[in-house]
This record gives sequence, C-alpha cells and structure tokens, in this order.
Amino acid sequence: MIRGRFRVLLAVLACVVTLGGCAAIPAESQPEAIPRERLGQPTQEVPEPTPDLDPLSVVREFVRASAQPTNDHAAARAYLSGNTRREWKPDQSLAIIEDEFGTVYGPGSQQSPDADERLVMLRGNFVGRLGSDSAFIPSDEPVQVPVRLRLQADGQWRIVDPPDSILVTYSDFTDSYFRVPVYFFAPDSSALVPDLRYVVARPQSGLPARVMDLLLAGPSNGLSGAVRNPLGESATLESNVTGANDGALVVPLSGVEEQSVQAKELIAAQVVRSLQYVTTSRIRLLSDGTALVPGHIDWRPSEVPAYEAQASPSSELPGLMAVGGQLRSLGTGAPIDGPAGDGSYTVESAAQSITGDQLAVVERVGPAVRLRVGDYGAEDRIVDLPGMTMTRPSWRPATSSGGKSGELWTVVDGSNVVRVLRGPDGRWLPQSVNASEVLAVGPITGLRLSRDGSRVAMIAGGHVVVASVVRAPDGSSVTLRAPRILQAGELHSVVDVDWISQDTLIVATGSDSIPVARVPVDGLRLDQFNSSNLTPPMRAITAAPGRPIVVADASGLWTASDVGDVWRPHPHSRPEAKPFYPG
Repeated sequence: MIRGRFRVLLAVLACVVTLGGCAAIPAESQPEAIPRERLGQPTQEVPEPTPDLDPLSVVREFVRASAQPTNDHAAARAYLSGNTRREWKPDQSLAIIEDEFGTVYGPGSQQSPDADERLVMLRGNFVGRLGSDSAFIPSDEPVQVPVRLRLQADGQWRIVDPPDSILVTYSDFTDSYFRVPVYFFAPDSSALVPDLRYVVARPQSGLPARVMDLLLAGPSNGLSGAVRNPLGESATLESNVTGANDGALVVPLSGVEEQSVQAKELIAAQVVRSLQYVTTSRIRLLSDGTALVPGHIDWRPSEVPAYEAQASPSSELPGLMAVGGQLRSLGTGAPIDGPAGDGSYTVESAAQSITGDQLAVVERVGPAVRLRVGDYGAEDRIVDLPGMTMTRPSWRPATSSGGKSGELWTVVDGSNVVRVLRGPDGRWLPQSVNASEVLAVGPITGLRLSRDGSRVAMIAGGHVVVASVVRAPDGSSVTLRAPRILQAGELHSVVDVDWISQDTLIVATGSDSIPVARVPVDGLRLDQFNSSNLTPPMRAITAAPGRPIVVADASGLWTASDVGDVWRPHPHSRPEAKPFYPG
C-alpha cells in the first residue's frame, strides 16, 4: 500500500513525531516585504481560559492556544494544572495538524476510576512538522494523542499529562508564522539557493533579528551538505539588529573580518536577500563597526548582483519539443539543425543545457534506449549506459560563468539514478548516485535537477519527491538526502514535474481532479491550476523562471502563466509533442 511506503520513508528520515506521526502543512501566502511603519506591534496579553469548560473543550482550546509561542507558550500553559504548568518541557518541533480534528473521551478501559480524572483522545491528521531548524517536513500520518485531565480545587478541568510536542492547526500556524527564504550558495557556483524557513510573525519588529538568527545558524537539516555558507561557523551578531535614526536597518556582524572581499560580497548577498521579505529599509552591513564590504555600507536588494542568472536559461532560448522522433523548436515549430532534428535519431526525449550549447538525447533503438550527449546541432556521442527505459535527461549548471556543463542526470530502468560526467578526453562516463532513500517510495519515472544543482525533484511511485544533492568533498560520489514526499494525499499519478523557480515546482498528473498544480519545494501548499480547455490525462510539462508554462495533454500543447489563467493553445502545438525548456 502507498501509506506503507510512506511509513518506510518516514522511518528512514527519522521524521516521526513522538505523538504518533509527522505531518505536512497546507497553504501559505507568498512572503511580502514588511514596510518599516508596520513593524513593532505590541505583544498581546495572555488570556485566561474560559471558565467551566468540559474536558473535551479544554483540549481543543489548548491546541488553539498552542499557536501563540510567546513567553514559552504561556497561552497554552494556562490550560495545564499548576505543577504541570511549571514542569512541561515540550520538544523543539512543532506538529501541525489539519484544521478539522476531534476530541473524544478515551475508552472506558483506559479511564481512571477517579471521577475527577478524564482521558481525552485527540484525533485527526498531521499536515507537517516544523523542526528545530524552522524548516517544514511534510507527512500524512494520522493523529491519535492521549491527553489526561484532572478537576482542580477551583472546579476547573486542567491538563495534567500534556503532549510531548506543541500541536497547532494549519490555519493557526499560517496566522502565527511567516515564511522566509534564507539564502545560501550552490556548492561550486555563485548561484544563490533559497532555503524555506518559518519564523514567528509577531512582534513584527523582531522579524529581521529572527531571520538573521536562522542565517547565522546555517542551512536547514534538509539542505545541510548540499549548499555552502560563506558566513561560516564563526560569524555572529556583535549586537542586536536595530533601526538607525536615518531609517536604515543595522546588521552588526562579527567574526567575518578575515574573509576576502569576494567572500564578503557573497555574505552581503546572503544577508540582503534573506532580509528582503521582512524589511523595506536599507540594510547597513557592518563588520566590527565598519562597512562589511569596503566602500559599500548600505544595501538594497537591487544592488545585489544577479547571482540567479547562472541558474536560469536565457530568454533567447525558446525551448524545444520532442515529437515524431525529432526535436523541434518551441519558438518556430521547425526541426532543429543536426541529426536530432533531421530524423537521424529516433528521439524519445531530450534535454538542452541551461546555456543552450549542449544537448542530451534519449534515442530509441529497437526495444531498448541509449543516451547520446554532445554539442547542440552536432552528432552526439553514445554513452555506455544500456537500459530499457530512461527518464528525460537533466543538466547540472556549469560551475563557471560562460563555461559548459560537465554533468547530466537520468534514471535507468526506474531504479538506477545515474549522473553522466564528461571525462578529460571528452567521453561521457556514467556513475551511479546513491538514491536508496528515494527508491523506498517506489520506482523513479521522472527526474529534474534544480537549475542551481542543489536539489532534485523526482517522480517516485507516482508521487513527487524532493531531495537534496550532497556531494563528497572530492566529488567522487553523490547521495540524495532528506527526501520529502510533497502533498502525498493530493498529488498522485504524477506524470511529469519541472522547476518553475528555485523553490517551486510545477506538476502534471494523470488525474482528472488535479491535472496541473504548483507546489513549493517543502510541500507546504498546493495551488491547483485552472483546468479549462485541458483534456486529461496530461503527458508532459515544462517551466522555467519568467517563462510561460507549457503542458502537453491528450490533444496537444497548451500554455498559461499563472494559476488562474485559462490555458491557451500553443502556436506550434502538435499531437504527441513533449515540450521542455533548457535545464
């Protein structure tokens, strides 16, 4: 059963919450920068529980109050008995449950003979877990939490045996927490990589300091080893993040003074980009009291170099489509130059490098397939990689600006994740990737590297799985770590997936109910696209930053730019065409 496979993966991830499961948070609005004049809301006073609540209501209100984390969860502690209130030490994770949950009395066999004591069972479904690193981990495990209460001397029911973790409903979580991308860098390039995190939303005046705490603590557990952190482990704040009299937000760093100017420029990019959603002020970056970057003390996001450009295809590359065994341009509909376009190969699928000058082709040869790799428009070399099936290749970005990519990925026969490396003599050599944690979910039928190379999105067992790409220091091996199944209850029968941005995926399914959807890399929410004009099942999909989405359905190709758009016919639509943008 699918749920059984999920439990296997969750055990591998050590993601099981003490209470009986993990979870997977639903929707969350996109972050918007908070103007300075909106900062500084006062902390609300903790209200006393409503008098004379029955045990079932006490547990429900306890869960609702748990969404207020201020003063060591004082609002939730108000529902505990005197001794328990002082002694309760919940773990550092936050368990998010669906809004609809139930509280019922436990079975009689578990009830105390003392009429002043009651056992209540909290039942529902988890949505996700917010770990101690403030990153979200999705899951769909059921909730079954026992909570014991006792009637106090004042006649009020209070909890004497609370859960080990803080439980909050999804709606309360999204009201109380704010999503922020915290930025690090790809391991061997200058591409910025967003790491989605969640911080307490109030008081708003403290948001910049909370974001800086996350940045200084390093990448989340899920991205650890997949990104590099120019700030390093010795960086700290010399004093609080504060507002200056002239309106700037002062970030006083310490422990980075020995860094090179180039490294300090990368640190500036990390800080400015990470703070852009929680302040509209100029950011004054200091290192031991002086400008972090010599000659540049105040920063705005527009002054940070476009590091993402390396991870985004040029607008001059219109994309391609595989149709009838040939490759054609999405821009003109004409066959491309060379053997991939003139019918010399029986093209089943293909991938164009981000820079556009390289091509990888999966060629059908009788009942089997083989991989060809080479320059765009030229004859491609055959890679020694036999197989009966092969997923559409995916290119890793070049490690230097203007250079060529030396690596691409594919999956052979559903179980062998392979990266193909260009050797010194120009030959392309396959090397297996350790994907054991992903294969626990099911056979892999699709794979797309993120265009910064730090993550990979896969279709495993019909579901979308995202994992981090962790490379050995000497580059000799690669392991897929911390896989997450995204929106497991909603996204199934998935046929294709692509990266619309560095932290967001676009998904096509064989389902009539959700043919096309958008989901963030942590699975927090799911946005369903308008299905007007589409004829399920979908066959393929492609997306890229700043590009219209192109989906292939049973009749041809359709395009849309956002969730609410009506799908429009692609000007060069062809039956059976499979579109793809560079990457």
